[in-house]
Amino acid sequence: MQALALKDKKAGIFAIQIPTFMKFILILILILALSALQSYAQAPGMVDKRIHVDQFGYLPSAQKIAVISSPQIGYNAPANLTPSTQYRVKRCYDNHTIFESNITPWGGGGIHAQSGDKAWWFDFSALTTNGNYYLYDSLNNLSSYPFIISDCAYAEPLLHGFRTYYYQRCGTGKVQPFAEADWADPQPCHRGNLQDEACYSILNPVPATAKNLHGGWHDAGDYNKYVTFTYGPLMDLLLAYEENPSIWGDDTGIPESGNGVPDLLDEVKYELDWLMRMQQPNGSVLCVVGVKNFASASPPSADHAQRFYGPATTAATLSVAASFALAARQFQTVPSMAAFAATLQTASINAWSWAMANPNVTYYNSGNIAAGENEPNAYERDMRKLAASSFLFGLTGTASYRNYFDNNYQNAHLLQWSYAYLFEPHTQDALLFYTMIPGASSTVKNNILNTYSNSIQTGNDDNLPAFLNKSDAYRAFIRDDNYTWGSNEGKSHQANMFFSMNHYGLNAANATNYKNAGAGFLHYLHGVNPTDYCFLSNMGAHDAEFSIPSLYHAWFNDGTVWDEVGLSQFGPAPGFIPGGPNPYFNPDGSCNCVISPPQDQPIQKSFKSWNTGWPENSWEIGEVAIYTQAAYLRLLGNVLAYQTDPPSCEIELPIEIVGSLDVCADGTYNYSVLEVPGSTYLWEVVGGTIMSGQGTNSVFVLWDTSAPTPSITIHQTIP
Repeated sequence: MQALALKDKKAGIFAIQIPTFMKFILILILILALSALQSYAQAPGMVDKRIHVDQFGYLPSAQKIAVISSPQIGYNAPANLTPSTQYRVKRCYDNHTIFESNITPWGGGGIHAQSGDKAWWFDFSALTTNGNYYLYDSLNNLSSYPFIISDCAYAEPLLHGFRTYYYQRCGTGKVQPFAEADWADPQPCHRGNLQDEACYSILNPVPATAKNLHGGWHDAGDYNKYVTFTYGPLMDLLLAYEENPSIWGDDTGIPESGNGVPDLLDEVKYELDWLMRMQQPNGSVLCVVGVKNFASASPPSADHAQRFYGPATTAATLSVAASFALAARQFQTVPSMAAFAATLQTASINAWSWAMANPNVTYYNSGNIAAGENEPNAYERDMRKLAASSFLFGLTGTASYRNYFDNNYQNAHLLQWSYAYLFEPHTQDALLFYTMIPGASSTVKNNILNTYSNSIQTGNDDNLPAFLNKSDAYRAFIRDDNYTWGSNEGKSHQANMFFSMNHYGLNAANATNYKNAGAGFLHYLHGVNPTDYCFLSNMGAHDAEFSIPSLYHAWFNDGTVWDEVGLSQFGPAPGFIPGGPNPYFNPDGSCNCVISPPQDQPIQKSFKSWNTGWPENSWEIGEVAIYTQAAYLRLLGNVLAYQTDPPSCEIELPIEIVGSLDVCADGTYNYSVLEVPGSTYLWEVVGGTIMSGQGTNSVFVLWDTSAPTPSITIHQTIP
């Protein structure tokens, strides 16, 4: 006997059909916040990866420009396309044409060097009506992936992109319903013998040096934790909240949801609590927690390798001084978190004091502990001191922090070079932040704002001129040498630089251009790129049909049940963003191989979705990271700030119900989900009768065989 599970993606409902026998099998699915049911017609034509749209969709008031490509160079070059001169937007449920217009050749019909493609643009910005749509090429009988126009278009990527931080949590079990069933790992990781609760110093690994350093986020595809590496993502997440607080609710389904604190701040607090443990009584901060020899296992709870910590350093301590000060400012806005905000402020001041007295303490971990090198160069260390002074001045109003900032801000490259660019986003953010602090020196403030504005507007061809000149056929320009390891993070930073112009009220005449330029990078990450991938993992059930199937992560490793969508049992968890195209990728010399793609491709096609380790070194392209996620979430928040009517968007999170799978006719069986305080529960049964428990997290069901498709479903709403 075998049960047949059917899923209608666009309807947003799971229909579970079970054969009727004297003994049958139930497949049990939990549905959160069920969306409306609607039937859909079969779309004409084949979905084609040369018609590039944001697979999630567009806000009604947004600029909407699809890209149609004809590959000329690269792995897909044989797939040339002569598109119809006129494209149509069709409604999904009846295939009715809603909008049509001519397409426009990009670059006079020439080949776009970064992608190796010829391209056309199809502008359907005039369509603002909510609905489910696809694009149609009548000449070739081809269609795009479906997308929606709605203020809820980005509810799925916002939710799942954010929830990756829950899966990155170190030291906590990932349990249902907070983890979806396929990615549950109930046992807390890295809290075993000689791990994070009894972590030894790498410089003196004996019991006397043991410290409790549990918690925080795993940095990337490994399970190490770096203080200096969390500086950037914390700044992006905290500024995402400050810039657009209404975007971030208290209902994302993490354990803290419903506690009256925005979930973004709750998740940030999980990292801050770890940093508190890393701070020593004298104010200094230990720099890293990790393993020797790159040890790891899947899932995280299976990793029992001994873990060590690195010593306190000036860079780590300044990173914490800045992060705590900025965080205290945000937590002050939540009345129930006032005491925590005060604790952060004291800890930040203590870190600053130690760093000022110990300005050159370094530790290079490479070859000793963890993976990436945690120690920044002297310039970057100085910029973190500058950021700390900016945030501490904003928090306390103390003149000494302002004086330090005023005396040193011109050492930043933005001021030295009059050049704003994507590799120094956090220094630029700290400079801009200073300009909105009451009591900031007017001369300093004006110098920063004018220099930044001039660079974005006219002083750097990579910025607004690239947008106005249509430099990128895929509408998300960064120059050739900026496509490096982690280019997807760089794309988000470039976009956020545009949005900062509007946030700080600079060059208002170009406000719409900055909004559209920034949004173009989001569309790139969602599918408007020459690979056609939506660069979020495993989002097929969450509105992006062609998303990343495989990425580099110790948990979702090659050969595990989380290896690859369609090939392994589960695939990776939804919402993770890989590093992205990297033309500098090279496998280890011992591989003696060429992997194409990503090698030997135009820059934007220097990508492959795979997760093998050494010697192929797929991490140079496919590794996830907390900094990539944070930059993306800030970008998404900046785009969502332009919603015309911020909605309450309902999202499905399917997980397993606990109960008997083997049942007999006329038998009574218990089914339950984890009880979450404040939740409502509505059970639905076909082919049986609920005997007791309706309205609770646990019901008893009497089954019979009178129905052709016996099933059980729950609609649980978590506050």
